[in-house]
Amino acid sequence: MTRLALIALDGPSGVGKSTTAKRVAQQLGWDYLDTGAMYRAAALALRRAGIDLDDRPGLERVLAGLRIQQRGIREFLGDEDVSEAIRTPEITRMVTPVSADARVREVLVDQQRRIGGQGGWVVDGRDIGTVVFPDACCKIFLTASVEARAGRRFKELRDKGVPLPLAEVAADLQRRDLADSTRAVSPLCKAADAVELDSSGMALAEVVDWIVGRHRAHPK
Repeated sequence: MTRLALIALDGPSGVGKSTTAKRVAQQLGWDYLDTGAMYRAAALALRRAGIDLDDRPGLERVLAGLRIQQRGIREFLGDEDVSEAIRTPEITRMVTPVSADARVREVLVDQQRRIGGQGGWVVDGRDIGTVVFPDACCKIFLTASVEARAGRRFKELRDKGVPLPLAEVAADLQRRDLADSTRAVSPLCKAADAVELDSSGMALAEVVDWIVGRHRAHPK
């Protein structure tokens, strides 16, 4: 198999995939694709249209008109910058069932492959190395303990002015872990040829340097 010049960064919620992937892309001079933001934008579009996943005609109508773009690190729904709107607790609660829906995934995976198919991308998600880009030259499965992830997410939310109890943040992560790993379509799992990195006791810079070093040493 010809390997695609692309880093697939998979892992559970709250492990810091997006921040890590952005920094890795910067160091390599590559582009970054936030697939999680794409699913959040789809959830936002459904919420605004008042459509749920049981409304098949409505869902198909929304998906047919879905235009999601990433410009730099900003996410756009049509021509609207929704980078902040997709990070609210309401959308966070919606995104797990939306991202597990086969109809939604089919549309977004097709878009992701068209964007990253020429290589030169760092792409993060839950099924990048297993489903979206199985031919990626470098696959990393980034993980961390629930305690470490909850602490990071708690601080992130607090800094954004959305404080939640630490126990509630941890419970939400565990709920999402279970849903992501047991869903019928593209469940969260480590690709057979991925390298696992437990970042529980690592600083962000250490994680980024490790991944960049791994990629540069990896056979192309």
